[in-house]
Amino acid sequence: MNTYGTKFRLTTYGESHGPAVGGIIDGCPPGVSLDLQAVGADLARRRQGAARQEEDTVQWLSGLRDGITLGTPIAFAVGNRNTRPEDYDMLRDLCRPGHADYTYLCRYGLRDHRGGGRASARETVARVVAGAIAKQLLAPVSIVAELDTLAPDVPDDTRGGTVRCRIEGLRAGIGDPIFGKLGADLAAAVMSIPSAIGFELGAGFAAAAMNGSQYIDRWSNAPSAPLTLTNHCGGIQGGISNGMPVEFRVAFHPVATLPQPLECRAADGTLSTVSVGGRHDRCHVARAAVIVEAMAALCLINHTL
Repeated sequence: MNTYGTKFRLTTYGESHGPAVGGIIDGCPPGVSLDLQAVGADLARRRQGAARQEEDTVQWLSGLRDGITLGTPIAFAVGNRNTRPEDYDMLRDLCRPGHADYTYLCRYGLRDHRGGGRASARETVARVVAGAIAKQLLAPVSIVAELDTLAPDVPDDTRGGTVRCRIEGLRAGIGDPIFGKLGADLAAAVMSIPSAIGFELGAGFAAAAMNGSQYIDRWSNAPSAPLTLTNHCGGIQGGISNGMPVEFRVAFHPVATLPQPLECRAADGTLSTVSVGGRHDRCHVARAAVIVEAMAALCLINHTL
């Protein structure tokens, strides 16, 4: 699947070292004046500190006139200017450990070895563009994600960490019970981000060590105060928002390409130790925060339109 959403649909395209990445947004309401500078600002957040430097200039192809949405599909492209596919020539017939090389090969019978192709985090550029638009449609709802924790910094190694996200201003009653739960949809959205490996809503796994008397969010009796005295549920009960801030954390595993030689596997099972080329971040967790915001926004806009 290359499409996310049902009411506000984003289809992404492009590979890491192809000519461009981009997307098509269908279902955006007409007559909305977009802040295109805010889109660029989110792309700059995603780009900050990256080993591979790209300009990430958006070319708007359809669906906008003078920055105002027409209600027609919004197509956009972001050129890949700083490609070096030759860095991956040694991986044409080898699968890196910890990557999607092997699983893509099993699924499709072939793969794009140039930086992971579609499995590369380069694809998330399109998500950030669409998410920046969704955040504007959701205003005054605020979605803020930021770096939460980082693994220790070890020389010649990579590290993972967590991102915490807080959504404020979301009215009560958003989401559906049973199979359309808001928390489940948020989990599915952010777990589609490359390297995402864990999700917890509210108190999350810490709730498993609590007693019920510790966990329940007791009512507040002041009309102007928050609805409850605590927010262990993360603002969602029965799959539906309760008006409290929606709070969740996402865990990201370390970058799988290490700055040291790796044993890679050929189709016949033989292992070869190679120094993998290309430009790879030693830590990508801080850059993932804006992608978490984007996927949260795309999830919420599909629940609220």
